[in-house]
Amino acid sequence: MVFGALALSLMLTPVLGCEGLRDGPKGTVTQIVDGDTLLLDNGLVVRLVGIQAPHLALGREGEVDWPKGDAAKAELESIALNQPVLLRYGGEEKDRYGRLLAQVFTTGDGPVWVQQAMLGAGMARVYSFPDNRSCLPELFAAEIKARAGRLGIWADPYYTVRRADRPTEFSGLSGHYELVEGRVLAAEKAAGRVYLNFGRHFKEDFTAVIEARALRLFATEKLDPLKLSGALVRVRGWVDLRDGPRIEISHPEQIEVLATP
Repeated sequence: MVFGALALSLMLTPVLGCEGLRDGPKGTVTQIVDGDTLLLDNGLVVRLVGIQAPHLALGREGEVDWPKGDAAKAELESIALNQPVLLRYGGEEKDRYGRLLAQVFTTGDGPVWVQQAMLGAGMARVYSFPDNRSCLPELFAAEIKARAGRLGIWADPYYTVRRADRPTEFSGLSGHYELVEGRVLAAEKAAGRVYLNFGRHFKEDFTAVIEARALRLFATEKLDPLKLSGALVRVRGWVDLRDGPRIEISHPEQIEVLATP
């Protein structure tokens, strides 16, 4: 059974691109906004889909810089600034802010897949959506290798992979995007949702919640999350603290199966 990045190998050789993408506009990168957003000379604003770099507040009220935000921006500048690029689409093409959601490839001498390069440098994490799920095996492979080497953000405790069996350590993480590893104690369905419980006390222990809409995606992929009881998994997403720490799952790739019983 394969969920998201199940059985990804650290020995997987990176490739420039992935199958099934649609060619989009071309342009030259004239400005780097932060570690996952850039501007082109034709006025297009591009959000590097499939990754999340450390946020910069950029003057937004209530926002703060995440650790290594400036370093991630500098890394993206070194990769893409002043470079000709090709945008390629694998899902929804625009977000609600009008930014293009694209995989970005430099097209000069020694072409580079920008997302893969940022992950390989340890300056971003894989970050996917139900309507943008292309290229994830290649992106996960780059992230895994950087994390194993403690490159970039992976040397900073702010980005450490959390342990599901330590729920008290989530008390200050509401609203944070986190990677969480642990063994599923029980997978149960109730009220149209599937709950992956990592402890016996559901109002205190960590839980991954798969909503009904997401379950339809699991079914399309012929994946049954109820079979995850006893599996060692890595879950990624935004933490909330309703009934104990939780992450809501909107698509299968948020769950990486590391070992099965």
